[in-house]
Amino acid sequence: MNIKSNLNTINKTLPAHVKLIAVSKTKPVSEILEAYNAGQRAFGENKIQEMTEKFEELPKDIEWHMIGHLQRNKVKYMANFVSLIHGVDSLKTLKEINKQALKNNRVINCLLQLKIAKEDTKFGLSFKEVEEILNSEEFKSLSNVSIQGVMGMASFTDDETIIRAEFKTLKNYFNTLKIHKSTNFNPTIISMGMSGDYKIAIEEGSTMVRVGSAIFGTRNYN
Repeated sequence: MNIKSNLNTINKTLPAHVKLIAVSKTKPVSEILEAYNAGQRAFGENKIQEMTEKFEELPKDIEWHMIGHLQRNKVKYMANFVSLIHGVDSLKTLKEINKQALKNNRVINCLLQLKIAKEDTKFGLSFKEVEEILNSEEFKSLSNVSIQGVMGMASFTDDETIIRAEFKTLKNYFNTLKIHKSTNFNPTIISMGMSGDYKIAIEEGSTMVRVGSAIFGTRNYN
């Protein structure tokens, strides 16, 4: 399993407008360094503590993306360095991110996570809830967060028709939401697609893909 050749293979398939996030959760620093030395700079983690430990050990020009479900009480640990938070699914979470960003004298970029899958296990906002957040005065007052776009996860299924339809839904949401432009909402990113379905996601309009096992091999959760 060669991380460098895996990265090269994937990068050759990506259009210029699509950004690759290498999902490094559960992977050791040595493997992240391999990917780094092969030119990869954006890495995705799903646990704040793990991401913070890796941030301390690894080169400081790495972009760290928080891609997992967010625990509000842990936002403070990554507020000084996180590049993009993918999974924001409530106004309460946004307010906490804004508070911690203010303490660190920076603006934190975020994506709103929409629920596009039919599965009950997936987190995310409904389209109506996103509109309510964007229209609220409370949101408009959050000057230390910047919503850069949307994120969604398709159903865990082999049925390409379902996956494609869900990605299409997210792209349509994104297009509709663009009318809400404000100082802290300037959507350019559609983060959708993982190792198994990123090619479909790109065909349906993704601008950012989160790929782990196709780069690092299957994960060991023991």
